[in-house]
Amino acid sequence: MIQEEEKIDHTKKEEILNQIKIKRERSLEEDNQEFFWIKSEGEKKLATENLVVGNQVYKEKLITKKGTEYRLWDPFRSKLAAAIMNGLEEFPFRNKSTVLYLGVSTGTTISHISDIVGPSGIIFGVEHASRVARDFLDRVATHRKNIIPILQDARKPKEYFSVFGKVDIVYVDIAQPDQTEIAIANCKMYLKDRGFLFLVIKTRSIDVTKPPKQIVEEEIQRMKPSFDILQTLDLHPYDKDHAIVIARFHN
Repeated sequence: MIQEEEKIDHTKKEEILNQIKIKRERSLEEDNQEFFWIKSEGEKKLATENLVVGNQVYKEKLITKKGTEYRLWDPFRSKLAAAIMNGLEEFPFRNKSTVLYLGVSTGTTISHISDIVGPSGIIFGVEHASRVARDFLDRVATHRKNIIPILQDARKPKEYFSVFGKVDIVYVDIAQPDQTEIAIANCKMYLKDRGFLFLVIKTRSIDVTKPPKQIVEEEIQRMKPSFDILQTLDLHPYDKDHAIVIARFHN
C-alpha cells in the first residue's frame, strides 16, 4: 500500500513538473522575443535568431523557419542558457542593450547575446587568457560587429580604454577566487544605476573545502551592500558546483 502511494506521489510530481515546464515554455514562446523555443528532433529547444546568417560558433545546429535562421542554444555549453532552462525569471537582454561581459572564453554565450542585442546593441567582451582570446577573435568577434573585444585583465577595469558610457548589464563568468570582488569593481565603474549583474559563481574556484551552498551564500552577502538580489539559480545538471546570481545595482 505504501509503495502504491509513493508511486502515485511520484507520478503526480512528474505531472506537476511537466505542467510547469510546459507553462514556462508557452510563456517564453508567447512573451519573449529575445530567445525562442524551436522544435528540433521532436522536442522544443532553446535558440536565438542568428545575427550572422550561415555562421556557426561552436558547431551548433542551424534551423531555418519561415525564412529566419535560428541557432540552437546549448545549455551544456552556456551558463546563461542553463539559467533559462532552470527557471530564470529576469531576462533584461534586449535589442539595443549594452553589455559588459567579463570572461568571454571562446565566445559561446556572448555570441548568443550578440544575436539578442542585435546590430544596434553593443557588447564589450573582456578576456585575458591569450589562447582562448585568439579563438574568440577568430570564431566570434571578427564576424560580429556589435562585439568590441577587450584583451585585458578583468581586475583592471580602469584599463578598458574601449568602453564608452555606462552599460545596461554586466555579465561575469570568470574562474577566480575573488570573482565577486572583480564583478563589484567593474559594476561600480561601468554599470548604470539599477542596471543588472549576472554573476556566475564557480564555487570550486573560490574554496574547495566548503560546501558549494555555503560559498554561494557568502558571495551573496558580499554583494548585498551594492545590489538587490533578484534570484539565485543552481545550474545543475548543466554545470556542477556552479550557480548564477541575478542582481540589480544601486550606486
